[in-house]
Amino acid sequence: MNAGASPCTHTAVLLDEAVEALVHSPDGLYVDGTFGRGGHARAILGRLSPQGRLVAFDKDPQAIAAGAALHDARLQLVHASFAGMRQVLAQFGITQVQGVLLDLGVSSPQIDTPERGFSFRFDAPLDMRMDTTRGETAADFLARADERQLTQVIRDYGEERFAFQVAKALVARREGGAVIRSTAELAEVVAGAVKTREPGQNPATRTFQALRIHVNAELEELEQGLSAALELLAPQGRLAVISFHSLEDRIVKAFIARESRDEPDRRVPMAPPRPSRLKALGRRRAGAAEVAANPRARSAMLRVAERTAVQYGLAGGVATAQPGRAKGTRSPLRRRAGGGSGGQTS
Repeated sequence: MNAGASPCTHTAVLLDEAVEALVHSPDGLYVDGTFGRGGHARAILGRLSPQGRLVAFDKDPQAIAAGAALHDARLQLVHASFAGMRQVLAQFGITQVQGVLLDLGVSSPQIDTPERGFSFRFDAPLDMRMDTTRGETAADFLARADERQLTQVIRDYGEERFAFQVAKALVARREGGAVIRSTAELAEVVAGAVKTREPGQNPATRTFQALRIHVNAELEELEQGLSAALELLAPQGRLAVISFHSLEDRIVKAFIARESRDEPDRRVPMAPPRPSRLKALGRRRAGAAEVAANPRARSAMLRVAERTAVQYGLAGGVATAQPGRAKGTRSPLRRRAGGGSGGQTS
């Protein structure tokens, strides 16, 4: 999701590649799991027919508010995490979709807005929540976590070699009566604990990433979102995921690889393998021109997979699904009375 250079702008990464891979049926119903500032959503709508529909999710209330400027009767915005997309869509009567797009990570408006607390470039309250309406802030977590918890989070989510030293310094400062409440205070403590600095990288980079991932449960929600997408996709439906660091990409890569293999049922050793539910269609990185224009695209990885016709029953049996839209999936998203054909405006 990274891109752009100011709180008001956001340049979607791998825009054409992701949308081309995702939209294979112009009349279909699609999910944008990470609306952001609507870059991918606008491009998806641009490829849909007047009968097509798009449901866009985002945890960030500011993203949902910004989406109000996109007047298109084919679009429905939902303030929620993509992890719960299956339950939310079920409330709308939707049981199948033709594609799901996930553009992971933090967006430029989030990074570049000081009061959100995502960046060490500004001295601001240490918040880091993508959904500012709920959950504890990064400052709250630092105020309660013990040395072991801090070490684990910074090591596992930041891949920081000096995780123990950073955690020890954070606890020592807290026990000394100086509770960390700002991004500048956190960056200062980390800089004093990280002895070897990577060229061109602020020593606080990995710790900030780790806290952000933890506060927002990003990896747990990614796993939940991938599973939900798999259950929602109609045969030939597409899953397109853009990741920005190795932790995300490893999860996506492993998920697609696992679901693209025929798996033996260990409960019934003599039974034939269960056919795969996905077919991997490949991966793509941002090209040199895009990286030159938008340096934040340099680490982006797009992975795409297609749903097979295989469905598993409750008892583990295999059935073959017929391609097509599930009954009742369009009715909740019908055009508003007096609405046009859904041409995009912003």
